[in-house]
Order: sequence, then C-alpha cells, then structure tokens
Amino acid sequence: MTETIVIAATPTPNGDLHVGHMAGPYIAGDVYARYLRADGRAVNYNTCTDDSQSYMISTAGRHGTTPAELCATSTAAIQRSVEAMGLSLAPLPPVDDAYRRTVLDFVAALHERGRFELRTVRMPYAQKAGLYLFDGLVKGECPACLTESCGGSCEGCGHPNHFDDLGDPRSVLDPSDPVTSREVTVLVLPVENYREELVAYYAARENTWRGHARQLIREILARPLPEIPITVPSPGWGIEAPFAETPGQILYPWVEAMPASIYSTWKAAGEPEGPVDQAWRAGSGNELVYFHGFDNVYFWGLVDLVMLLAHGDRYLTPDANVCNEFYELENEKFSTSRGHLIRGADLVAEVPRDLVRFYLALTCPEDQRANFTREGLDKVTAHRLRGPWNALADRLDALVTDPGEELKVTAAGRRRAAVVVERFRLCYDLGSFSLTRAADGIVTQLSRLLTAERDEPGDLLMEVRALLACAAPILIDVAAEAQAAGVELTLDTSAETIDAFLLPRLPGSPR
Repeated sequence: MTETIVIAATPTPNGDLHVGHMAGPYIAGDVYARYLRADGRAVNYNTCTDDSQSYMISTAGRHGTTPAELCATSTAAIQRSVEAMGLSLAPLPPVDDAYRRTVLDFVAALHERGRFELRTVRMPYAQKAGLYLFDGLVKGECPACLTESCGGSCEGCGHPNHFDDLGDPRSVLDPSDPVTSREVTVLVLPVENYREELVAYYAARENTWRGHARQLIREILARPLPEIPITVPSPGWGIEAPFAETPGQILYPWVEAMPASIYSTWKAAGEPEGPVDQAWRAGSGNELVYFHGFDNVYFWGLVDLVMLLAHGDRYLTPDANVCNEFYELENEKFSTSRGHLIRGADLVAEVPRDLVRFYLALTCPEDQRANFTREGLDKVTAHRLRGPWNALADRLDALVTDPGEELKVTAAGRRRAAVVVERFRLCYDLGSFSLTRAADGIVTQLSRLLTAERDEPGDLLMEVRALLACAAPILIDVAAEAQAAGVELTLDTSAETIDAFLLPRLPGSPR
C-alpha cells in the first residue's frame, strides 16, 4: 500500500522545542498527517534528531557540558514536548549504528558514482583553538544581505555561504580567538551540475511553495550555484568521513539529512524487511512532503534535493515543501541562549492543549512573521473558541433528549455539511494548505451554527459533526472525547440518518 511520508524539520538536540518550533513545522505536519488519516490515507509522519550539527559544540561549550550529554538530555526533552503537544510523530529514533550505516551507505553510493569532487578551499581558522570553523562555529557578515550570519546559510535572507564567504569571520566558541583563513582539501558536490534538473523540478512545483520561499529559490537559481561541502575538517564531533581522499575529516552535518529521514521513515514503519530506503524508492508510489522553516529553505529545498537527484532516478523527490516564517515572542525572536522562550511542554501544562493548538494554528507564521503573547492566547481562545464552542454544546444539550437516537438528515442538511467539509479540505490539501484559515474556519462555523435555524434536529447535528471532524486535526482532545462517547468523526456527509450526540466542552485556562 502506498503512503504519504511526512517529514518535519530534523530538530537539533541542543535544547528543547519551544512554542516557536511548535507553531512552525511540527503542528503543521501533525495537522496534515491527521487530516490524511481521517481521509483514509496511509501516513508515515516522522523526523530524526540532527545530532551531528556544529551547534551541538557551541551550545555545549556555552553550558559547560559535552555535546554527547547535551544531545542525550535535549533529545529526551524534545520527545517529552512532542508527546505533551499531542503530535502524532513517530517516536524519535535512536542515532545508533543502524543510523550511521544508513548515512554511510547513502554517501558511499554517491562517491562510487563519482558525484563528489576534490576542492582546495580556504576556511576560517581559529588560531588559538587550532580549529577550522563552519556553520554554528563561525559568525560574520552575510555576503548576500550584509547582516550578521552564522556559516552555512543566513537566517535572515536565507542565502547560502560556505568556506570563506562570510565577511569578518569570528569564532563563536571564543570571540577573542583570532580568526584567519587556511587552505584545506575537502570533497564537494557541485550543485551547478544539477541546474537543469533543478530548474525543471521547480518549474513543475513552483506553486507548492509559499511566496517568500519561492522568491529565495529564484534568487539562488539566478546566481552561480554553490558547491555543497561533503566533508569538513573534524571539530571532534560528527560522523567520520569514510573517504581516503579526506583523512581525519567528518561528513558535513547537512549531508546527513536525507539518509537520516530515510532511516527515521524505516524506523517509524517498524523496521520492515528489505532495504532501509525502500519507502523512498522512486518506484514505491509514495508521496513525500516536508514541513520546515524559512531558515531551512536552502538546505531542504536545494542541498537535500540535490543529494537525492545525485542518485539518479533511485529516489522520490518531495511533492511539496510547506515552509513557515519566524514566530516571535513578545515581538522578539525566540532565543534559547537568552532564555527568551516558552517551551511547548510548559505551556500545555498551564493551558488546555486544544486551546494552545488552536491559538498556534490561528497565529502561525505562514507568509510573514507572527507574534505570540500569553495575553493574546488567553483572550482569543476564551472569546473566539471556548465561549462559542461551549455555547454550541449548550444548544445541543437542549436539543438532544436521547443520545444515540437515530435522527433524519435531509438533503439540505447533507449539502450544508458537505460544504463545511469542502471548505476545510481547501485548508488542509497541499496546494492551499493553511492552518490559519483552518483555525479561522472553526470560528466562522461556530458562529454560524450558534444561530442556525433547522426544521430537522438531525440536520444541525450533521453539520456539527462535520465541523467536529474537520476541527479534529487541531482540537485533538475534544475530538478524542467525542469518539470515546461513540461519535463517528467522518468526513463523509452522505448518510441520511445520524445518531444523536452531545458535544464535549472545551475546558478553560486556570489563569
């Protein structure tokens, strides 16, 4: 049976997931996966921690611990937050020998096919530490937008930078350590070799990207395309590169993302017999969808795509990338290092989970930056969701005298319920996916149903059940309560009768 493989951006385990992360790819991927399952489609929703990232070294140094210890504690915290938010993600898989074997097999196949080329490049070099700097180990001036950027790509404008591209490079580990540049020979994958395939790919899928991300892809394609590092000098953390040409080097951490996703898909499926990458094979008939943030457009939209294309016609390529902008806290960027954050698990410990998920969906940064405030969460959920929802529950309490009684549904009632489902399908289908409009649709339908006059009580119940089924990917707890009470949450509105039911209420925030 074919399935949709949904991949959420691989989290770096240098800290817990905060509300900004949740409002970005994680709840969006969860809602999409839940919608597909409700529609009868098979889904494998997974991700894998990005253990080899250089940010593990810089964060561990800042906290006086080791990357390994930081990785272990953060991975456990991330898993707890995933569960607390009710995400239907498969459990985070272990980054073990099977993981490393999958990564090494993936890159070794490319090396054997001659896809990599040796390059002598200049890289920033911290003199006192005796360390080559890349990605999270170095900061400097972005050559594309001139703002401060880490290595790899600029968080602000999204453009890539590699090797000695940054202006005025500085060591993140020790800003007082003088930084020069030194030559080193590494393996690279020249992206320019895949320009024709990239142009064709994006011409076919241009409308599956949101505007800002689409603009960035166009800007990158309009310039000479970068050479992706495959190996870098070892900073003492990461997977050792298996190539004789680059002794003592590690795999560039971003090279792991695709084999990591292949591995986590296999683990989430229960380690089925056969090749680990079977579900990702081009002939599988499966669909592949990514959920990630704007700061990962270059990596997920170009680097990882080229890593798949370099294998020839072996692998699937993503059918869509659902990309979000930044979510701010009190009008400032979430920052783990400054402690300017709210952890997702902490928030749902204070506020009912459905209210949190609704507010994050309603205010998520789909096309531009958005802002989280706790005052806004309390006010909006009370007045726009919980109040109207519970008022509708009161109305059903007065209407339904015998729960379980079979009631007639007229053609008009079935038609209106079908319209409700269609409006939500437009929010959940990939071509027009929007959590914000889905959450707003819940509000709109609640307002309508509170005052709707129906000759047949079954008509109103059919419309309420349609709303409940369509809201279920967001309001997971009230949906589970309804199902436990025997309500069939179906997107099918063709039935001529419906069993009477009561609508579960939404709890309030204790604050």
